[in-house]
Amino acid sequence: MKALLKKGLLALLGIGLLAALFFAIARGGPLAPTKLTVAKVERGVVTPALFGVGTVEARRAYLIGPTVASRVLRVMVDVGDTVKAGQLLAEMDPVDLDQRVAALNASLERARNAVSAAEAQLRDAESRRELAAINLRRYRDLGEKQFVSQGVVDSRVQEEKSAQASVDAASATLEAARQELVRIQEDRAGLLQQRSSLRLVAPVAGMVTSREAEPGSTVVAGQAVLRLVEPASLWARVRFDQGRSQGLAVGQTARLTRRADSGNELAGKVARIEPVSDAVTEERIAQIAFAEPPAGLSVGEIVEATVALPDSGETLVLPNASVRRMGPLKGVWLVEGKELRFMPVKTGLVSLDGMVQISRGVKSGDKVVVYSERELSPGKRFEIVDSLAGQR
Repeated sequence: MKALLKKGLLALLGIGLLAALFFAIARGGPLAPTKLTVAKVERGVVTPALFGVGTVEARRAYLIGPTVASRVLRVMVDVGDTVKAGQLLAEMDPVDLDQRVAALNASLERARNAVSAAEAQLRDAESRRELAAINLRRYRDLGEKQFVSQGVVDSRVQEEKSAQASVDAASATLEAARQELVRIQEDRAGLLQQRSSLRLVAPVAGMVTSREAEPGSTVVAGQAVLRLVEPASLWARVRFDQGRSQGLAVGQTARLTRRADSGNELAGKVARIEPVSDAVTEERIAQIAFAEPPAGLSVGEIVEATVALPDSGETLVLPNASVRRMGPLKGVWLVEGKELRFMPVKTGLVSLDGMVQISRGVKSGDKVVVYSERELSPGKRFEIVDSLAGQR
């Protein structure tokens, strides 16, 4: 009797264990219904925005250097210094330029004296020509009255022609002297300009960002000795995802946050959109200007930018996570009673808070799956564990 009772208890215990195992498999194993989180299609407004990360750059930067190869004599400013327009920043070694200018000054004075001498010679030649012309007229009159012979008249004609030739020669000498004076003046002006180019001055008011050469260094023509930027021209060069950049336009407002001051949001606007995008990273590049550049803003600093795009107006909206792909189709899983059905939809604008515009495929009040613990398929058993309400 005891043996039978013991066998019965063991049988009941085995049945209980089997029932518990079956229940566990049915609730949590592969046969268990898939747990779902659902949301209702609602009407609302999608306010899209673009988020990107970029660096601070200078819209206007200047490389200050000599126009000819030379050696750095002195540098008067350092990195971080604020300079005024026209301020002397650095000076190159003139080597022998000062001596060459002094030599040209002496040549210039000599050329002026040569011009003065040529002018005096021209005046003397003109005076001799006038005298010869007067004598010629007198002797012609005498010759006509038979007071002098024709030979005497001919000698006076020769004197007048010789005097005219002297005038022509003096004029040519004067013109040559004047041209030489002009040549020396131009040589001197060019040399003075070359000498002045060795004085590196600030083209605008700005801030020195780097010293590229120190005193004693030899630099080639066009090589920078100093780099200068205009602080007021600093802007952010930001990269945005190409897939979401539709609607980006110049003039749109933006919010900027510096990594160095993440708690302070700065106002800005899109100043320029580059016509060439990055094909490797699939990003579009835009420059965003600060409404008021903050103190301490540095070139190369990382910033985060959010650009507000035009909203969609009132439309059907869903959480973006509810949109799935089944092969080439994009759609949502509709919950219809105890059945699931995949419904292709057409999406539109997407906001940064995860909401997407639905323009076709569902209607207001439809229940759609937002999250599921496993892949879904028609006829699959499911259990709704959460319903997202007021997702806007």
